[in-house]
Amino acid sequence: MKIHSTNPFSTGHQFLEAPRWHAGHLWASDFFAQQVLRFDADGSHQAVAKVEGTPSGLGFLPDGSLLVVSQAPAKVLRIAHDGTTTEHADFSHIATGLGNDMLVSPSGHAYVGNFGFALGTEDPHTTNLAHVDPEGHVRRVPGEVLFPNGGALTADGRTLLLAETFTHRISAFDVAPDGSLTNLRAWAQLPDTFHPDGIALDSDGGVWFGNALTVGEDSGFYRVLEGGAITDHIPTPGTWAIACAFGGLELDTLYLMCNTTTLEEFHQGRSTGAVVTASVGRSGVVPVQAP
Repeated sequence: MKIHSTNPFSTGHQFLEAPRWHAGHLWASDFFAQQVLRFDADGSHQAVAKVEGTPSGLGFLPDGSLLVVSQAPAKVLRIAHDGTTTEHADFSHIATGLGNDMLVSPSGHAYVGNFGFALGTEDPHTTNLAHVDPEGHVRRVPGEVLFPNGGALTADGRTLLLAETFTHRISAFDVAPDGSLTNLRAWAQLPDTFHPDGIALDSDGGVWFGNALTVGEDSGFYRVLEGGAITDHIPTPGTWAIACAFGGLELDTLYLMCNTTTLEEFHQGRSTGAVVTASVGRSGVVPVQAP
């Protein structure tokens, strides 16, 4: 297994999630600061919006409009250039827990997850993804999933990969021309000690994922291939490895969201977050404009 080191990028945050690279900038949500952040190349940042319902997943519509998941109530909001928000979609009738991560395709279809249960106080149980079309219409995705988390589209836009945190696996859906998802299946089964959170796909077909909910020796980010072979590890000792995204001019820098917290502190809204980077000898992919 290849081991990679990290470099500091940005500190002074609370709980960072949902990194995205768009229009030459890194973007991310800070749960407990209730802010959506945009980063410059030197690691400096600015808040582009305040989200009272706690921001989570991010994505961009074809016209460049920024979408963000509001955890409670479970909605997708559109953020204007002045930071004001308007409702894009309400998926609360599908969510059985807090709204969570989101993947937005190049043509504007959004796939939104939710916790499915009260983390730490309820036994895990399954839920469904919400599919939000570009006009904001919502429908339930068939196929039950357990704590659906980060997602990625393959380069041809025909397969959606999804981290199921408490199933310890990366799953896959087929993507139809109308954006609907079918044929849920396992793509890579992980060891039971792994809890995949946010993911990023590289141009060689590997999925990089954060192994959340641990600060032990297995903490960090990993690369897995279809079938389950793990090839790379980026240790982040003492932190929850939450999510990652490829960025930079050549999409060859991996940005890593690391949060120092415990489950008890998380429920209290207490965490210290940082962004670090890694050069892993691979680059990210940009899906084609379908769907």
